[in-house]
Amino acid sequence: MNYKLLHIFRNTPFGRETFLQSLYFCKTINAFPVVYIPKSDKFLMYFSNDAVQVDLDHSYLTSPDTAKGHAEDLFNEMQIKPMFYEPKNFTASTLPDISTNFDYLCCPRSVSDLSSKIGLGHIGPKVRRIIKHSTFPVLITSPVFKPWKSISVFFGGSKNALNALKLGLKIAMSSGLPLNIYTLLEKHKKSYYQELIKKDGLEEPLSQLSNEWHFYKKSDFDAMLYDVPHNSLIVLGAYGHGIIKDILLGSKMEQIQSTVTNNLLITGPYCSVSIA
Repeated sequence: MNYKLLHIFRNTPFGRETFLQSLYFCKTINAFPVVYIPKSDKFLMYFSNDAVQVDLDHSYLTSPDTAKGHAEDLFNEMQIKPMFYEPKNFTASTLPDISTNFDYLCCPRSVSDLSSKIGLGHIGPKVRRIIKHSTFPVLITSPVFKPWKSISVFFGGSKNALNALKLGLKIAMSSGLPLNIYTLLEKHKKSYYQELIKKDGLEEPLSQLSNEWHFYKKSDFDAMLYDVPHNSLIVLGAYGHGIIKDILLGSKMEQIQSTVTNNLLITGPYCSVSIA
């Protein structure tokens, strides 16, 4: 299957780092990056249960005459054929409708704040909303281009955590990279999580693709984050139950953001993942 990732291009040094990460992600999993170069600072994304208006900061409109050339140069640097997206429908003359018919979307940590304001510990509200309603995983990049050499899945036992685990397996199969699982033991023992895996039919693919399953006590959350390799893609579910339930709603997300610089691949509640 020809998977496609949509990337909103920002013609700045910060945007270059983000785009390099999209290109690396696509090259690693054999997907196709598609670039949208915005001509206005707003666009709409229509999901089945919500319409999200994304307000870009003006850095996305920097030097429009050179934006496409800069994107093409980066495509060529990564030896990937350039592909660009042009919106066909407009809710208003300056409000294009951006298709949600993609398999992945790349976002910086915020799509509506100046890069100078973007720091660890901050996920922009529009990015949260996109993740909450999207049917595809969202790639949130590290602050600078950082190749990843393994996959680390945060598994808390929820339905969405199972989706994240399936996504991690899918990425591992596509990339050939090792996969590790990280679980905090809150109210249940190891056997509870292992039974969930077995019940969902993931025991066999995990035995073939998973390198190691790490279990931690609830009080060892910081230790778990430190143990995740710095050059690993973190895959996790948002809006689930258990330790990951607040991943985009409060303290856990802020703790992750302020602790790790890894790239994050996030599944929201409407994201369905199949490894078949």
